Amino acid sequence: MNLQGRDFLKLLDYTPEEIGALIDLAAELKAKKKAGVPHRLCEGKNVALIFEKTSTRTRCSFEVAAHDLGMGTTYLDPSGSQIGKKESIADTARVLSGIYDGIEYRGFGQVIVEELAQYASVPVWNGLTDEFHPTQILADFLTIREIFGHLKGINFVYMGDARFNMGNSLMVGCAKMGLNFTACAPKAYFPDKALVDECRAIAEQTGATLRFCEDPAEAVKDANVIYTDVWVSMGEPVEVWEQRIRELAPYQVNTALMNMAANNAVFMHCLPAYHDDKTGVGKEMGARFNRDAMEVTNEVFESERSVVFQEAENRMHTIKAVMAATLGAV
Repeated sequence: MNLQGRDFLKLLDYTPEEIGALIDLAAELKAKKKAGVPHRLCEGKNVALIFEKTSTRTRCSFEVAAHDLGMGTTYLDPSGSQIGKKESIADTARVLSGIYDGIEYRGFGQVIVEELAQYASVPVWNGLTDEFHPTQILADFLTIREIFGHLKGINFVYMGDARFNMGNSLMVGCAKMGLNFTACAPKAYFPDKALVDECRAIAEQTGATLRFCEDPAEAVKDANVIYTDVWVSMGEPVEVWEQRIRELAPYQVNTALMNMAANNAVFMHCLPAYHDDKTGVGKEMGARFNRDAMEVTNEVFESERSVVFQEAENRMHTIKAVMAATLGAV
């Protein structure tokens, strides 16, 4: 499937067949990496990595994936780029297009990465925006396929705040690829209705189902995958913790909840996770609210049912597939 020159901004832009092809390619490239088979498919190319929001996994994944493909990288942190400050997004896109073969953006509104893509003459990849996180979903789905052997028909439950990039992107991905998606949270934390309606239309074509549930026990019955994310997103003020903990505490993923799911259920998380007090935020908020964990307990996070580190590794393999495909190397 020829994806040369395509941007990768959100899964809504891609067909189920194209998403499946990227996952297939990621699996192929992962096998080569594990076998020590070189795959410098983009030898001599260079990519710019714009990070207005920092990240361990996304940065490392893009840099290692680019290196494996034979490419050079330039990392631009919030102090290293003038995007939107001294230089417009449109001008930044055109400047970088003359120097680089691809541009990654991780930051704030989806409108920013969309504008970058509008003015860039090279592929633009979304490393995360407030609304969507498509590279994470490819990694999640590669992981699910490795565990269960398929995607279609998997019962997928997202616990917690489903209004932002992870809830949105997982719902879109499930609709596209035929998984049965459940968002479990208070009603105020459900995804935007317009996006839900769009995903329902997609699901009618793929056989997926969408469900929105406030009862955790009901939501996880027969679940194959239970997924959660931090309760307070990057960039949000610490003042929102008290309300989030109060409203989302019943949706914590713990052993009792996992035991209500299917016998083969696995736990997934895009990371970082507040499962103990060994991070600055986890320690501070745990002491303030007398909690030893937030969205997931340490017992579940460290259990055999947790596949979070397999999932984290797969960020690199799927990002590599996106870059190789859109740069025309395969």
